[in-house]
Amino acid sequence: MPELDSRRNCVCFTGHRPEKLTLPEEAVKAGLEQQIIQAIANGYTTFITGMAKGVDLWAGKIVADLRDNGLPIKLICAVPYPGFGKGWAPEWSSLYQKIIGKEDLVETVCSGYNKGCFMARNKWMVDHSNLVIAVFNGEKGGTKNTIDYANKQDVEVRYL
Repeated sequence: MPELDSRRNCVCFTGHRPEKLTLPEEAVKAGLEQQIIQAIANGYTTFITGMAKGVDLWAGKIVADLRDNGLPIKLICAVPYPGFGKGWAPEWSSLYQKIIGKEDLVETVCSGYNKGCFMARNKWMVDHSNLVIAVFNGEKGGTKNTIDYANKQDVEVRYL
């Protein structure tokens, strides 16, 4: 199993589920790709996705595609608990399986589902990153909590 690069080379993502986004899906994907390419140009080599529907999966697919096209980058899938993603609609489940099959490392943060497993996953991602790429609409919830945690940890946050 590959080792996690130094925190200074790592980026993670946070963002809302598709139904909460205020931008069209294609605009979010284009913005994510632009931010990821800029991060690579700035020396980032490892990208961590939380594998949730929406921003996380789209970012993971972009990273996997860029790596498949020859860029020397790594993809880490941080899942909150074993079995996460089971029972999703076929299009999300298919995307999840494509990404989880191309990762360099899967980190399962909690041993099972519990009330705090999503925030534990988000904290793990921030704790192993030097940059957070965020798609944020201003609403309270997991994305805002992750951004607030990153700010407390002095981890840079870049917004779409």
